[in-house]
Amino acid sequence: MAVSTIPAVTATPRSGKFNKNAARRVRVAGQIPAVVYGAGQDSVAVAVDPKIITKILHSESGHNTIFDLDITGSGAVKAMIVDWQYEPIKGALLHIDLKRIAMDKTMRVSVPVQLVGIPTGVKNQGGILEQVIREVEIECLPADIPSHLDVDVTGLEMNQSIHISDLPHSGSIKYLDDEGLTVAHVTVIREVVEPTEAVAAEGAPTEPEVAKKGKTEAGEAAPAEGAKK
Repeated sequence: MAVSTIPAVTATPRSGKFNKNAARRVRVAGQIPAVVYGAGQDSVAVAVDPKIITKILHSESGHNTIFDLDITGSGAVKAMIVDWQYEPIKGALLHIDLKRIAMDKTMRVSVPVQLVGIPTGVKNQGGILEQVIREVEIECLPADIPSHLDVDVTGLEMNQSIHISDLPHSGSIKYLDDEGLTVAHVTVIREVVEPTEAVAAEGAPTEPEVAKKGKTEAGEAAPAEGAKK
């Protein structure tokens, strides 16, 4: 499950103007600006510690992690990270959006799919394994959100596929994508065929085409010269 064991994230409310200069001052102070919304309550601008947010994003459950958010003066709520921005050059966190979570209401999330094992079609038949879908969208209660979904592909033979219908199913989660969609398959290795000399010769522009063009130009020029005489 994606419920976190990470200590509560402390959020300090922000006031005043919410422009680039104000955001820069928050970051200079060692925090990052954030917005908390959801659960039928007003949005609140806050500042949080980027180190603990980075720890959450890099955890096994990543952005699906549900943690305690302690907003100074308002008490603690359950929350998760729904959006974040990085500085493009140094990769530092610039801003995050946090959503309050009601633990008794279902929600939609995207969960990673992890392939487990080496298919027999790869090991014994010379094929390659291609993963077509890396995340699937599900609906479930917050406490039932899996960090990822494992699917065993060891029995997959050449030209066989794994579909969403083959992923782990339980009464706690509902798949929102078409269950017939291909998640992964074993296919043949496509060889790159180098053109032969004959093919290359046929495909390349040849002198006869140039000569033909020259003759046409000469033929068109000749009457003009004749007309001058």
